[in-house]
Amino acid sequence: MGITLKTPEAIEKMRIAGQLAAEQLRMIAPHIQPGITTNELNQICHDYTINEQQATPAPLNYHGFPKSICTSVNNQICHGIPSAKKLKNGDIVNIDVTIIKDGYHGDTSKMFFVGKPSILAERLCRISRECMRLGVEMVKPGIHLGDIGHNIQKHAEANHFSVVREYCGHGIGKVFHEEPQVLHYGDAGTGVILEPGMTFTIEPMINAGKRHVRLMPDQWTVVTKDRSLSAQWEHTLLVTEDGYEVLTQLPGDEI
Repeated sequence: MGITLKTPEAIEKMRIAGQLAAEQLRMIAPHIQPGITTNELNQICHDYTINEQQATPAPLNYHGFPKSICTSVNNQICHGIPSAKKLKNGDIVNIDVTIIKDGYHGDTSKMFFVGKPSILAERLCRISRECMRLGVEMVKPGIHLGDIGHNIQKHAEANHFSVVREYCGHGIGKVFHEEPQVLHYGDAGTGVILEPGMTFTIEPMINAGKRHVRLMPDQWTVVTKDRSLSAQWEHTLLVTEDGYEVLTQLPGDEI
């Protein structure tokens, strides 16, 4: 399947889906406190999606995924399955939400601190956010996806962190994961050339230690092989005629 350039009608639906996903992260933020379980966070998001947004949680039953959001804590890189384990002071957690509204997907994630993080955890979350923002701000027609990956990798490694290579950003629209693949590392001047109407995510996964990963027995949760902390931020983007639009950014929020 090739890259689908979105029509104005599709783009408008993606704007709505993106805003709903962003609203969900804003809604859940106050609930992320020591003592709450990721299962409870999942239930709050699930109920909000169905009852308040009249939308569908895309992860639920996606290739068998059992929950409505992903919650990746500390050394979990991505696709963490919500569980009965309680969050504790000092934890960092990525909440990854994707909703479907009128057939289109909005996908976004961010890091949250549970109580007070360590200096390393705070720095990792800050640098990983900078990596995403650097990638986002490069988006415009005519540049290569490799330019984005190269810039992200350069910034992470300059700060003595590493970039996960096995998982990447992706095209998105009516389909949750479509072409192109958006690598967060690589060589400038390589890969797909961006053009108006493309929609995709940028979602670098940055590790405090080495880049290597391990898939847990549940066949979903991905952790750092060396048990180091990992952080990730994600936005859904539209390539416009002269730059980009962040579809999952609420008014007043930073990228």
